Parts: sequence; structure tokens; C-alpha cells
Amino acid sequence: MATVDSKGRIVLPQEVRERLGIIPGTEVEIHEEEGKAVVEPEDDPDQIIERMEQLIEETSSEHGETTPLHEGADPIAQKHRDAVRRGAEKTDDE
Repeated sequence: MATVDSKGRIVLPQEVRERLGIIPGTEVEIHEEEGKAVVEPEDDPDQIIERMEQLIEETSSEHGETTPLHEGADPIAQKHRDAVRRGAEKTDDE
């Protein structure tokens, strides 16, 4: 049985991660369904990256500046984007 830590994090059991294809860097959607927490992996890495770029643009617009993810991206955002792409490549290879 998984335990929730003080920051609200849980570790999904390895067997569950393997069945769902969840690897480090995989984006997941978490929502409530009939009183239960449901975790679903995102399938399309391009869709994830597009959503990240949209969120960055929206946030930057509020501060009067925009920087597309592919041009001079924040190093943390770039690292996350690269992890998503590596996860997609690994999934394609399997």
C-alpha cells in the first residue's frame, strides 16, 4: 500500500508504472472519479510540449514578455521537455 508524504506525494508501485508505461519524465493527469484518485499517463509528448509552451506564453504574457520554449528556454523547462521527449522515444522503441 502506498503512503502519502507530508507534501502530498505518493510513489506508484513499480508493477503499476510498468503496466501503464509510466517512466521518469512521463506527464500524468490526476483527477477524481467517483470518490477515487485516478492517475492517467499522457500519450502524446507533442501535446504535452504544446501545452507547456502555451502555459509559458500565458504566464510570460502576464509579465509582459514571451519566450517560446524552443528559443532560449528556461533551463528547467528545457530539461523537463527533454525528459518528455526521451520518454516518448523510449516508448516508441519498445
